[in-house]
Amino acid sequence: MTSPNPLLADTDLPDFAAIKAAHVVPAIEEAIEQHRAAIAQITEEQADDFGSVILAAERADFLLSRTWSPVGHLAGVADTPELREAHASAQALMTSYLMEAGQNRAHHDAVARVAARPDFAGLPPAQKRAVDLALRAFRLAGVALEGEARQRFLDIGVALSDLSTRFGNAVLDATEAWSEHVTDEAALAGVPESDKAILAAYAQEKGLPGWLITLRQPSVLAILLHADDRALRERVYRAHNTRASDQSDDRSHDNSDRIEQIMALRHEAAQILGFNDSAAHSLETKMAADADEALAFLDDLARRARPVGEKELEEARAFAAEHFGLTELYPWDLSYVAEAMRRTLHGVDQEALKAYFPLPRVLAGTQKLIERLFDVRLVERSGVSTWHPDVLFYDVQDASGEVVAGVYLDLFARAGKRGGAWMDVCRARFRDADAFHRPIAYLTTNFAPPAGDRPSLVTHNDVVTLFHEFGHVLHHLLTEVDLPSVGGISGVEWDAVELPSQFMENFAWEKDTLIGLSGHVDTGEPLPEPLFDRLLAARQFQAGLAILRQIEFATFDLTLHRDYHPAQGARVIETLERVRAAVAVVRPPEWNRFAHAFSHIFAGGYAAGYYSYLWAELLSADAFEIFSHADLPGGGASAFRREILAAGASRPAADNFRAFAGRAPEVDALLRSRGLAA
Repeated sequence: MTSPNPLLADTDLPDFAAIKAAHVVPAIEEAIEQHRAAIAQITEEQADDFGSVILAAERADFLLSRTWSPVGHLAGVADTPELREAHASAQALMTSYLMEAGQNRAHHDAVARVAARPDFAGLPPAQKRAVDLALRAFRLAGVALEGEARQRFLDIGVALSDLSTRFGNAVLDATEAWSEHVTDEAALAGVPESDKAILAAYAQEKGLPGWLITLRQPSVLAILLHADDRALRERVYRAHNTRASDQSDDRSHDNSDRIEQIMALRHEAAQILGFNDSAAHSLETKMAADADEALAFLDDLARRARPVGEKELEEARAFAAEHFGLTELYPWDLSYVAEAMRRTLHGVDQEALKAYFPLPRVLAGTQKLIERLFDVRLVERSGVSTWHPDVLFYDVQDASGEVVAGVYLDLFARAGKRGGAWMDVCRARFRDADAFHRPIAYLTTNFAPPAGDRPSLVTHNDVVTLFHEFGHVLHHLLTEVDLPSVGGISGVEWDAVELPSQFMENFAWEKDTLIGLSGHVDTGEPLPEPLFDRLLAARQFQAGLAILRQIEFATFDLTLHRDYHPAQGARVIETLERVRAAVAVVRPPEWNRFAHAFSHIFAGGYAAGYYSYLWAELLSADAFEIFSHADLPGGGASAFRREILAAGASRPAADNFRAFAGRAPEVDALLRSRGLAA
C-alpha cells in the first residue's frame, strides 16, 4: 500500500519531517491537475457572479499554493542534491502551468464578465480589487497574445524561472565552496571569542581542528569587522565579492552567462507585451509611475547624500592614518575602521553590545513588543513538524486567546541554507464558506548559532533585522482580508511591501523596547541607559555612506533593466561603473563582481525593483513620525494595524497610507532619519 503524500495532505500545517524529495514531483503533478480541473469547471459554467468565478478560483489557487509553498521553502533552507533536482523539475512544471493558466482566455473572459455586471460597483472593496488585479495579471501574462508570440512568451517564462533558480544555486554553491582553515589562533587576532567559537564550530562540522573561515554571513562579518590581519580581510573580501563569477578562484559556479540570458529574456518578454523595456514591465505593478520617476527619486537622495558620504570617508581615512598607520583605505578596511571609530569616537562596541542580546531574551522582548503594539500574543508550540531541530513555531493568539495565525522561525546560519533574511508565506488567510484557513508565515535569518553551552548572541543590527522580518510577518498574519489574492502581502505594490518591515525597525532604536529585551548573558543585567544613549547617538554614523550604497544598488538595477539593448548585451560591469561614477564615493576594485551574487534581482522578486527599499523607507519614516508624534483615531498602533496591516492589498498602497496618515507621504521624515535634512 502506498503511503499518502504529505504535500497533498489537508492539514493546517505541513508535515515537514515527512516530506522527502521523492514526494515533490508527484505532488506538484497532482496539484496542477486538480487546479486545471477546477478552472475548467469555472469556465464551463459560464457564470458571472463573484462566488462562482473569483471565489472558486481563489479556492483552487489556495490548494495549489498549499502544495507548492513547502517545496519552495525547503529549497531555500534545507538544500540537498536530491531536493534540488526534485525542486528544479517541479518548478519547471509549475512555471509552465502558471504561464499557461495566465493565458487562459476562457478564464479571463469569466473574470471580465464579473467586472462587467451592473452591480460590480456595489461589491465590497476587497472583492472589486481582487477582480481588478486578476484582470491585470492576465494582461501581464500575455492573455491577448497570438500565435508565435504567445508560445514564445510561455517559453521565456519557463526559461527565466530555471535561470533564476540556477543563479541562486550557484551563489549558494559558491558560498559553500570557499573556506580557509586556520590552526594558529594568532591569525585571528582581534576576532572576538564569540565569533571564534562559531569558526571553531564550522571546523568541527568538517572534522577539522582549529577554526574554519567560510563565506557564511557570521564568518564574513567576524573577519571584516574585527580581524587585525589586513591580508586576511582582503582574502575574505575578495572571495565574498567574487562569488559565482569569472574572478573567483573556482569558476565552476560563474553566473556571467546566466545574467546575460536573464537580461535578454526579460527584455524580450517585456517587448512582446508592448513595453519598451523590462523596467517598464516591472514598474507596471508598483507605486512609482515609471523608471524615470524612481530614478529621479534616487538621484535626489544621491545629491543630498554624496557630500555627507564624502565627508564621512575623509573622516575614516584620517582616523585610519592616525590609529592604524594606513596611508590608503581599501574596501576590506572600511568595516574594520568603522568598527574602531564606533568604539573610539562613540563608545559603542558591537561585540560588547552582543553580550546584552542573548537570542532567547531578544525573542521574549520581541513577543512583548508585538503584544503591546497589536494586542496579539506569540505562544511557542512544541511538537510541530519542522525541517530542522532549531526551528521554532509560534501560535498567534488574539486578545480572547483564540489562535488566529502562526509563524515558523528558522534563525541560524548553516550548510544548505540560503544566506540573508526573509519572510515568506506558508498558508494564506482564506475564509471559504464554513472553512477558515489561518495565515501561516516563515521567518528566516542567518544569525550566529549557539556556541557550546552559551546561547546565540546577536548584534544590534540583528535585532533590527529580526524586527524588519517580523514587520513582513505581521503584515501577513494580521490581515483581515479573507481573499488570498489581496490579503496580507499578496497583491501589495512591491515598492510599498517594505513599509511594515521598515516601520518595525524603528522600535529597535526605542529605549524602553531595546532595554526591555536585553539581558547580559552572564549577569542578566539590562542594557545600561548610558550605553543605549551612545548607541542612539551613533545611529547616523556613516549614514551617508550607507544610503549611497543602497542608492548605487537600486540605480544599477533600474538602469540595467531600462537601458538594455539586445545588440550590446547586459553590459553589467560597464553599467555598474557608470552608476558608481555618478553615485559612489567608495570605488571597489575592478575585479569586484558584486552583481554575480545579487540574488535579489536575478533570483528574487526585485528585478527593476530594488529601489523599493528606499521608496518604502520614505513611507515608513513618515508613518513612524506620525505614529510617534500624533494622536490618531484609536491610537497609533491600532490605526497602523487597521489601515496598513489589516487592509493588505484590498485597496492601493497609496490609499492605505492616506487612510493612516490623513495625507500623502512626504520625504522630510526620511531625510531626518538618515541625517540628510538641510
